[in-house]
Amino acid sequence: MDSPRHVLLFFFFFLVPTCFSNECLCSNQTSSNSYYYSSSSSSSLQDEIVELANRASMLKWMKRIRREIHEHPEVAYEEFNTSALIRHELDQLGVSYQWPVANTGVVAKIGSGDPPFIALRADMDALPIQELVDWEHKSKVDGKMHACAHDAHVAMLLGAAKILQEMKDKLLATVILIFQPAEERGTGARDIIAEKVLEDVAAVFGLHLVPEYPLGVVASRPGEFLAGCGSFKANINGKGGACLDPVLAASTSVISLQNIVSRETDPLDSQVLSVAMVNAGSSLDIIPDSATIGGTYRAFSRKSFYWLKKRIEEVIIAQAEVHRCSAEVIFNGDEHPTIPPTRNDERIYEVVREVSGMIVGKENTEVAPVFTGSEDFAFYLEKVPGAFVLVGMRNDETGSIHPAHSPYYVVDEDALPIGAALHAAFALSFHSYSTNSYI
Repeated sequence: MDSPRHVLLFFFFFLVPTCFSNECLCSNQTSSNSYYYSSSSSSSLQDEIVELANRASMLKWMKRIRREIHEHPEVAYEEFNTSALIRHELDQLGVSYQWPVANTGVVAKIGSGDPPFIALRADMDALPIQELVDWEHKSKVDGKMHACAHDAHVAMLLGAAKILQEMKDKLLATVILIFQPAEERGTGARDIIAEKVLEDVAAVFGLHLVPEYPLGVVASRPGEFLAGCGSFKANINGKGGACLDPVLAASTSVISLQNIVSRETDPLDSQVLSVAMVNAGSSLDIIPDSATIGGTYRAFSRKSFYWLKKRIEEVIIAQAEVHRCSAEVIFNGDEHPTIPPTRNDERIYEVVREVSGMIVGKENTEVAPVFTGSEDFAFYLEKVPGAFVLVGMRNDETGSIHPAHSPYYVVDEDALPIGAALHAAFALSFHSYSTNSYI
């Protein structure tokens, strides 16, 4: 998950822990780390999901999986050992799967094979970061670390698979489990879609552990949620000997690009456009033949995001022409692909809100603000109605206080049962909600 530290702190520093109700979610625990659901919303389905998710053996199993993945982090499209571990655990559970999908991904299926089809997704790639947390299961690979909770996401989705296998007789849908590679590169979801994994899927659900909310809190919002993120690079060509100056064209392009957001957009429609790279020439007294500029842009609405991309290209090409130069604007680079805004389907969001309240209590479900981090789960939401949620894990005692992509990032493993239960509850409850006014 692309999650700039300053953005997250801006939006989330004011959040404080909320009070829990009196009935224990973690029925096998009596410590201060137990979390609760509202007794008024309890049901036999809810009770069974909660009981299975919080069995001591289940938590121990999910911790083992998460720690093994954490010790052996693999970056985008290199998740071979992670994929093998997932397949081994699915074999032990008796869950069928397809592999490889999108190079290293695994797609499993639980249920009768009949509609509705519900997709649950976990990302599984690590980051090129040196871990600085000294603990028993520290990364054993220099320069690589799970600093964005993808190791925990895999463990939670496998936990959901175990719950769903044990509750297959109550499952009124076919559940597609997507273990996705390359989220950090921003291309994994797109590759999964290209292999037609989402064909006939009625809804898709995903989650992300975050330290911006206290352990036990689930947050999301309907509609626009996370910003779209794109990058651009423009090659401006002139001719130094003929005084067709690409440096001048590049300079006026940079100034004009800054005017797009300040002069052409609604001030209430948040957008960001920054030029962060300028390169030209190597001599102090010779006009170069070319110059290169590049930068990034973000917006919350899909309309604004794609409009901003269009205007970037128009402005650079036009400014180049004014100075008798030519320009080529490149988007969708391999290192910085274009990721659309994450927009939750409002109907599916309502289902997720109800399900979250069932698991952690309505008093512990919050409406999150929008923020400018990006997630390639957005590609799924462009294809299929769905929702993405944040699962809190902030805990000063365990050190789960550092933002994503920090070398000091720590996962509070007490969040694992919550994530597994949310996945399973969404799949098991979707059919009943789809027959009412939510869908």
